Amino acid sequence: MSLLRAASTVSLLTLASRITGLVRDLLMAATFGAGALTDAFTVAFRIPNLFRRLFAEGAFSQAFVPTLAATREKEGDEATRTLIDAAATVLAWAVLGLSVLGVLAAPLLVWAMASGLKQEPHSYQAAVVMTRIMFPYIAFMSLVALAAGVLNTWKRFAVPAATPVLLNLAMIASLWLVGWLGAPWFAARGIPSIYTLAVGVMVGGALQLAVQVPALKKLGLLPKIGLKWSHVQAAWAQPATQNIAKLMLPALLGVSVAQISMLINTQIASHLATGSVSWIYYADRLMEFPTALLGVALGVVLIPQLSAARAAQDTAQYSSLLDWGLRLVVLMSVPAALALFIFAKPLVATLFHHGAFSDRDVVQVSLALASYGVGLLGLVAIKVLASGFFASQDTRTPMLIALAVLAITQALNYFLVPVFAHAALTLSISIGALINALWLLIGLIRRGSYQPLPGWGLFALQVVAASAFLAVFLMWASQATPWIELKSDGLKRIGLLALSITAAAAIYFIALWAAGLKLRALLKR
Repeated sequence: MSLLRAASTVSLLTLASRITGLVRDLLMAATFGAGALTDAFTVAFRIPNLFRRLFAEGAFSQAFVPTLAATREKEGDEATRTLIDAAATVLAWAVLGLSVLGVLAAPLLVWAMASGLKQEPHSYQAAVVMTRIMFPYIAFMSLVALAAGVLNTWKRFAVPAATPVLLNLAMIASLWLVGWLGAPWFAARGIPSIYTLAVGVMVGGALQLAVQVPALKKLGLLPKIGLKWSHVQAAWAQPATQNIAKLMLPALLGVSVAQISMLINTQIASHLATGSVSWIYYADRLMEFPTALLGVALGVVLIPQLSAARAAQDTAQYSSLLDWGLRLVVLMSVPAALALFIFAKPLVATLFHHGAFSDRDVVQVSLALASYGVGLLGLVAIKVLASGFFASQDTRTPMLIALAVLAITQALNYFLVPVFAHAALTLSISIGALINALWLLIGLIRRGSYQPLPGWGLFALQVVAASAFLAVFLMWASQATPWIELKSDGLKRIGLLALSITAAAAIYFIALWAAGLKLRALLKR
């Protein structure tokens, strides 16, 4: 499978996940709006997600996938199967213990994440209950991350990329249940209807793990998890398992930096105007469209390939892979960044401005989303650039860079929050991401891992020229239609948005063609 085809497969399936996630968020916004209980759910949902990103998709994946790819390249499939069994055993026991601790420590975790919720005690208590319901989700997702690492190493990208759809469908079903039973049904039983979302998260986690099993079984790679303590001790004694743990420590610190930054930002937002946590959440959801479709998809595809190239000591292939990934990042993330920055209000109004979601909510989410547009290039590029370090089993350098960027981000928050309120929190993340990406790029070049191929200067000029035409059109389209006032005519607003996006894409790619960019030659690999 070519890299472009693999990345396209992951991107398309990720798009399906994001679309179903968007439908979920549209229903959530229309059903619950952006109030105290929505803030409570957002905080409660972020707590298991924080640990998931730390242990599952974060530190564990960054350590496990390069070790797995290198073991397969050097020692063959039998040694790789032994590694999979050992890693699965240690991971399963670790996340089981973590889940128990998380349920018990839910009040402390909610306070640490958003102590401002205590201003409204019912909101704080709801967050504690929903945290307890959802925390075991981390156990499911950690094992999903292990399965995804195995399947991606064997170039089976489809199942891991498609599984997040199941979480969204489970949550959509829970929202449908709220609409079917009605709020009075829940009120009569003293149960906040938003609790059904927490149950939907748990069902979605179980479904995501279940669909990995047939795919792993087909490859003969279904992990054998030891159920006795002696099995755990034997698994831990494996050199490869200890290498994963060794790599995880700096990776854990590096990933923790991003999550600590999110935790601090959530804490700050909980002390701002009611709804601030939710405004940032909805902006996050739209920002994650381009970051997932571009950065995550490329990172998923590149890490196993880069790891194999490093194990084979093919430095030319290693550098070429990074160059290809970075050109795609620039080609696609620059227009996406302009769309978020200039076209934020039309996007938010069309997608979320329904039911309980007010005009004020549209404006506030748009401000947060536009701030994300400032740093989207950095947010996407980090996924590719960090892969260059992780594939070399260097998790320490990205961690040190992330620590420095955390300090910069929080310093920016200190000066910007009094001026821009909740939008400052997304703006500081954007600026920090640009600094982080530049730092990673310089590090790869200095160590000789990446040597830019010829033609970058002309390529950059072509992208800038096409983006200038795109920016002019987006500014006109943003002002030419009263997007907020069209709330009563949703179909017309959807049609205008679809037409605007189609025209914007056509303008950008026609301008690239006119500037002489050979798109097919760039994409082909």
